[in-house]
Amino acid sequence: MNIISMIKRLFHPLCILPGHQPNRLVPDRPKLMAARTTGLGRVFRQFVILFFIVVPASGIKADTPRLSFEEQTISAGSERLIAQVPKGYRLELLTNKLDRPRLMAFAENGDLVIGSKSGKVYRLSRPYTDPAVLVELDDYPHSVAFRGGEILIARNHGLYRAPYRPGQKQLAPISITLLAPLPGGSGHSSRTVGVGPDGRVYVSLGIQGNCSDQYLDDRYPFEDRRGGVYVLREAGGKSYLEPFGTGFRNPVGFSWHPQTGVMYASNNGPDHLGYEHPPEYFSRIAPGTFHGMPWYQFNGEKIIRDHCILSQPPRSMSDVVMPVATFPARNAPMAVVFVPQGAMDKSLEFGAIVALRGSWATKPTGGYLGSKATRRPPKIVIVRFHDGKAERVDDLVTGFQNENGDRWARPVGVAVGPDGVLYFTSDEGINGLFRLSRK
Repeated sequence: MNIISMIKRLFHPLCILPGHQPNRLVPDRPKLMAARTTGLGRVFRQFVILFFIVVPASGIKADTPRLSFEEQTISAGSERLIAQVPKGYRLELLTNKLDRPRLMAFAENGDLVIGSKSGKVYRLSRPYTDPAVLVELDDYPHSVAFRGGEILIARNHGLYRAPYRPGQKQLAPISITLLAPLPGGSGHSSRTVGVGPDGRVYVSLGIQGNCSDQYLDDRYPFEDRRGGVYVLREAGGKSYLEPFGTGFRNPVGFSWHPQTGVMYASNNGPDHLGYEHPPEYFSRIAPGTFHGMPWYQFNGEKIIRDHCILSQPPRSMSDVVMPVATFPARNAPMAVVFVPQGAMDKSLEFGAIVALRGSWATKPTGGYLGSKATRRPPKIVIVRFHDGKAERVDDLVTGFQNENGDRWARPVGVAVGPDGVLYFTSDEGINGLFRLSRK
């Protein structure tokens, strides 16, 4: 372990950003918490202080650089809208001709395919300004992915596939077949599909509500196996879903770090604990990890029992994996994408871009009936990474909510295109596609 890692483990500084609650880096779940209070821990802290007095700082790496911002006017028909973007970047509205677009993926030839809550699966070819309907489906085609010569479509009740060739302009509904059934139903009804660096297919889904007794395990009825990430197993012509990471309330977005191949996911926290708690999660997922919900919550400092659900937890509190970073409560994190090497600019490489859609919660109680001006503003953020570890959370694009609480966009899907720039969808206010690129 290098000296910087040792210091972070001991002092775990928080990254405080503007707003009512800090975006923050969460320390690894310690047994090192106990070490801080032991004589050995105190001796080590004194050593660290002496080290910094004696040893020159030139050999210590600085944090990733902070972003600076500028206002930019966005044209949306006759409207002129103001956003804050990083200096040197330009934000464009490419099209507002989408109907409740959600998550998206780029095909091999650069075509962009977008799922939607309206049932339309859209296809856009460069320059991504003229959407066409690839296919229209029922059962909420929320997300898509590509592998080999096929397209994968995640719908409420199942994961589907169809033969697909790059540039294909339409998809016949009859060509779409079920790959694996999924527990469907109301509540958190979106289903997200992605193909990992290992070539395997992953699907995420949320539990129905705040405290639903649902879990990814064979001990539960099929319709209640919700709340986490599945990995698809395929052998002998058969396909089945196997739990990969469990104990999430609603992990809408997930992606893989380009250097380490590790999966990270966003997670929507519950609504029943007020406006400020609990924070929203950004979590590292490994095979078999348990993230606690709905039986346990991370309160910003430690894991606690949530007594809104009285059933026996499937695993113990000591098994709960803490998030590596958090966002303020009631932010509704959506899609996640990592910035690959060579995309955007060097300072953003390997960071995780997350769409924060902003929930309906208002101050002071977190209910719906307060002033809409107190709602968390939608925005795009980036979890900065250094040496494969989450370092802090920075704003990337803001300004989607006016002072009176009106929202002119709510980001949902994020993707980095083959051109190395960021694309994101909005499903409320403007129903459209945006691009953030270098000037």
